[in-house]
Amino acid sequence: MAIKPDYVKKTGTILLERYPEAFQADDFEHNKESVTELTDIESKGVRNRIAGYVTHKLN
Repeated sequence: MAIKPDYVKKTGTILLERYPEAFQADDFEHNKESVTELTDIESKGVRNRIAGYVTHKLN
């Protein structure tokens, strides 16, 4: 199953709007843990893409 870029962007944007204090601009590992805690996404690849998108958007 392919990961849709719209899903990654939409989920990342929603997380940033709801929990802006949970993410750090330059720490991918911290953002990855935050995505794990705040969502129920089980796929490691999807979680990493969302964390990468959030990190990129904050920078």
